[in-house]
Amino acid sequence: MAGGAKLETIDVSNPLLTVNNLYTQFDTPRGIARAVDGVSFSLERGKTLGIVGESGSGKSVLSRTIIDILAKDDSVLFDGEIIFEGCDLRTLSEREMQEIRGKEIAMVFQDPMSSLNPVKKIGKQITEVLTKRLGMSSHLAKIRAVELIHSVGIPDPEQQLGRYPMHLSGGMRQRIAIAIAIASEPKLLIADEPTTALDVTIQAQILELLKEQQTKYNMSIILITHNLGIVSGYTDDVAVMYAGKIVEKCSTSELISNPVMPYTKALMNCAPSLTNTPHTRLQAIPGLPPNLLNLPNGCSFHSRCSYNDEKCNKYTPDQTLLKDSMHSFACWHPLNRSLAEGVVK
Repeated sequence: MAGGAKLETIDVSNPLLTVNNLYTQFDTPRGIARAVDGVSFSLERGKTLGIVGESGSGKSVLSRTIIDILAKDDSVLFDGEIIFEGCDLRTLSEREMQEIRGKEIAMVFQDPMSSLNPVKKIGKQITEVLTKRLGMSSHLAKIRAVELIHSVGIPDPEQQLGRYPMHLSGGMRQRIAIAIAIASEPKLLIADEPTTALDVTIQAQILELLKEQQTKYNMSIILITHNLGIVSGYTDDVAVMYAGKIVEKCSTSELISNPVMPYTKALMNCAPSLTNTPHTRLQAIPGLPPNLLNLPNGCSFHSRCSYNDEKCNKYTPDQTLLKDSMHSFACWHPLNRSLAEGVVK
C-alpha cells in the first residue's frame, strides 16, 4: 500500500474485517500475560458485532490491537492476522496505519475525556479532524463541525464550538466523541463500553445515536460491553470472551434464545429481571476470572462452573460448530445436550 493511500474497496461480498487466530501478549516482570489468546471472527459491512465479557476478559485489548494503539516495544507480543478491506493491517507501517486509524477505522472510548483534550475548545477538536484527515478548508470544516454536533443531538451547535469539554455533561461529551469519530465517515467504528458511566436514559440515547449514524454512513460497528441487555437490542452477532478467548459466537437472536456455553448463561443470570419480585438479590458468577499470567489447565472457566469435571480440568475445549449452524462454542458440557449430539468440529 504505497504512500499511506486510502484502502481501496474490494468485493462487497467479502467481510469488511476478518481477524484470524489473533494473539496479544504482554511480557511483564511476572511473566507473559495472554490478554488475547487465539481470537478469530469476521464482521460484515453495515453490521454490528457485540463483544461481551467480564472486565479482564480481553475485550479492550482486542480493540486496541485492531487499531494498533498498544505500546510499540518488545513488551507487547503479537501474532495472527487482521484483514481489513483485503489488507492485513499487521503488515502496515505506522505511517500507513495513521492513514487508516481515525479515517477508515474510528474508535469511541469508554471515558470520552481520554480522547478529548480538556484545554482545547470543542470546535477546534472537531475541525482539526476535518482539516488534517480530509483536507477541508477552515471555513468548510467549521460548517461541517456544526453539522456534526447537530447530527449527534446536541442543541445550539454553533455555541458548542467555543466551549470546553469540562462545560459539558458526561452524555454530551460522549456525543462529541462520537461526532469526532464519525467526522471522516469511517467504514468501521469500534465503541469500547461507550455507555458504562452514563445513566440508563442517556445510555439508550447514545446507543440509538450510534444506530442512526450506522444507518446514515453504512458503518460496521464493534460494540464492546459487559451488558448482554445492550447486546440484545443493538447488535446482529455476538462473540462472548473469557480469559482472552472467544468461548461462544453466533447471531444475537440465537444467543439470547439458546445460549450453549455455561459462562454465557451465567452472564445472562447476572442481569436483573422484570419478573423478579422486589428486592430480589442479583446473581453473581462465583469466584474470579483467572489470572492471565497463570492460566489454569483445561477450560479457563472450570473453577467457576457448576458442570466442572475432570475432563474440564485437564483438557482445553476446541471451538465447535453446531451441526447446520454458524453457532460455535468452546465447552465440554454444552447446556443443550441434544445439540451436543449433533456438533461438528
